[in-house]
Amino acid sequence: MSNCIIAPSILSADFARLGEEVDNVIAAGADWVHFDVMDNHYVPNLTIGPMVCQALRKHGVTAPIDVHLMVEPVDRIVPDFAEAGASLISFHPEASKHVHRTIQLIKSHGCKAGLVLNPGTPVEVLDWVLEDLDLVLLMSVNPGFGGQAFIPSTLDKLRAVRAMIDKRGKPVILEVDGGVKADNIGQIAAAGADAFVAGSAIFNAPDYAQVIAQMRGNVAAARG
Repeated sequence: MSNCIIAPSILSADFARLGEEVDNVIAAGADWVHFDVMDNHYVPNLTIGPMVCQALRKHGVTAPIDVHLMVEPVDRIVPDFAEAGASLISFHPEASKHVHRTIQLIKSHGCKAGLVLNPGTPVEVLDWVLEDLDLVLLMSVNPGFGGQAFIPSTLDKLRAVRAMIDKRGKPVILEVDGGVKADNIGQIAAAGADAFVAGSAIFNAPDYAQVIAQMRGNVAAARG
């Protein structure tokens, strides 16, 4: 497992110049653009919709757009994001009445499908759907707001999910979101993650390239 996918969350970007911010962070070495979509219903905050995704594609962004839906119900919005140019769409099992059907819906629209586990969501929710997933996203904070501190028990959860993925032998990306910084990314990588969502740690830094390079270096060092 050599993946080190850096996915800056635009939640922490300067929205007055979003296209430029995304261009800059991709030029600085980021792999994906991470979208935190919140509906003030499933989570206590309201952020962005498909129009922002579409606008970035029109602006010329070609990097994968990694859409994390913190919305309920989830099925209604999936086709809109797919049409707007999303590459991957992840959702929370609590926000779907039929988890397997939602995964099929995402794939039927040509996107990769991910399932998101909150800190309190048991890993067993993956037992019957892992075969169909392209990505598992573990929340290392409670969803709803940026800038929160990493929850340490996520490391054990990462190890458990990594073992589940490896046992099946199918390539599934294991992503982490919440409180990821240069100084803890090594630990997170050592526990089995291969994609890292970072918002404020990147966008609040004066030099995006420096932070991303430091993150990659710490991941490589942790993996030996």
